[in-house]
Amino acid sequence: MAGLLFVFILLIGAIVSKSMILKSNLHEKEEKLSQVSKSLEDNEGKLKDIRAVLAKYESILNEKEALLSHNRKILDKQQNQLIAQDKKLQLTAEEIRKLNRMLLEANTQRDTLNDKIVIVQNLLTKKEDDLQKQRKRLEEYEGKVLILSSQLSEADKNATQKEEKILALLNALDEKETSYDVLLAKLQDQKAKIKSLTGIKLKVIAALKEELGDKVNIDKKSGSLKLASNVLFDRGSHTIKKEAEAELKKAFEEYVGTLVSSPNIKPYLDKVIIEGHTDSDGGYLYNLDLSQKRAFAVMNFLLTLDFAKAHNIKPLMIASGRAYLDPVVVDGKEDKEASRRIEIKFRLKNQDAMEEIEKVLDAR
Repeated sequence: MAGLLFVFILLIGAIVSKSMILKSNLHEKEEKLSQVSKSLEDNEGKLKDIRAVLAKYESILNEKEALLSHNRKILDKQQNQLIAQDKKLQLTAEEIRKLNRMLLEANTQRDTLNDKIVIVQNLLTKKEDDLQKQRKRLEEYEGKVLILSSQLSEADKNATQKEEKILALLNALDEKETSYDVLLAKLQDQKAKIKSLTGIKLKVIAALKEELGDKVNIDKKSGSLKLASNVLFDRGSHTIKKEAEAELKKAFEEYVGTLVSSPNIKPYLDKVIIEGHTDSDGGYLYNLDLSQKRAFAVMNFLLTLDFAKAHNIKPLMIASGRAYLDPVVVDGKEDKEASRRIEIKFRLKNQDAMEEIEKVLDAR
């Protein structure tokens, strides 16, 4: 009986010791939870649900602790009774069975409480792991924020530098625009002067028309004198008809006389050109030879005139054949009769250069 009582006392002591350890562990957990709660005050909104769960489990632990306290009181009371009974040195079998049932219930409650404590500890461990992960994520976010802040500062610095460069470029552009306006004004002035020079041919043609009046009909665009080949030559021949010599002489003297005597034309006159033209009938070489011979025939005749000798026309004269390279086209078709002709035209000094300049100016 004394041995059984000793075992019972040891069990009671073990239960009390275990309860104290549990209480100590619970106290430590509470302190840890308090520390975690304080360190995560800034994240209180995000951890509200976690606190609710912890509060729930804390309430359960408090209830269990109260239950343990109540059990301890019962055990203390029973221990006092056992001491009293030990003094009496007599226990009944029924009392022992009752005590065993109570111990069994106490052990069962203890085991149940231990299981719940393990569950709570697992939940706390999981929550601590979650909190640790959240802390790690927060630290990563803080690192990223610091990097982004640094990049933003660098971007602001670069933007400031670029703005300064842009301002400098705008100032330089304003200066260049001013210089460009000055150069453009000079260019416009030079262009006007060049246009004035390139307009000499138009002035010469206008003066030629004014001088000739209705005496000779000249081309409005080129200012050339055009004579029909069928009037001057028989078909396929390069010999001037006798009856055409008088008309050719008159037209030449009127036209060239105006060129060499007019003060508005003579200073610009460079050459007097006799050109032979054919239609497209026949081969090119045949027509080229015929047009050249007709041009030479006309020039030879004109150089025999007293007018040509008196005005020293010979140095100005040039003859060339163009075959059918410059046909007269009407409504998209060659006018063969009009294409067969002799043209007497003039060439101005530096005319090629003036024409090139005029093309460049028109293309701008």
